[in-house]
Amino acid sequence: MWADYVAAHPGVAGDEYVVDRFGDSAALSDALLEVVLAGRKRATADLVAEFAARGEPLPRIGSHWVVCDGAGRPRLVLRSTDLRIATFGAVDERFAYDEGEDDRTLDSWRREHRRYWQRTCAARGAVWSEDDEIVLERFAVVWPPEHADG
Repeated sequence: MWADYVAAHPGVAGDEYVVDRFGDSAALSDALLEVVLAGRKRATADLVAEFAARGEPLPRIGSHWVVCDGAGRPRLVLRSTDLRIATFGAVDERFAYDEGEDDRTLDSWRREHRRYWQRTCAARGAVWSEDDEIVLERFAVVWPPEHADG
């Protein structure tokens, strides 16, 4: 998938990209991927500490991400369009809406992300705190053409 994107956009795509999926399970990955494919999800959030735990650099504006489904198959290429580091309490309603999950409200965003980060931190032997730094990332779908944003 990445090679096809680079061939079609040689001046845009560089050599740097990550291959990953949304969420911490195959089912969640597939569910979140479907929200992206439906056009509702154009933002995501992850803890700075999670990037460090995976040995991945923080995204940069213009960086790319090959998104896989729950079975590990590449499905989309995303390009980061906006990044901000904030704490849990600094996330606003607009970002929650852009994440496109559940009912798109800030209350729902906080409830579900609190559960998610408590679970993922516990899985790596850490304790999540609302003071932990979060990467708030907005993105565009850039490949394949049938799913790319206009």
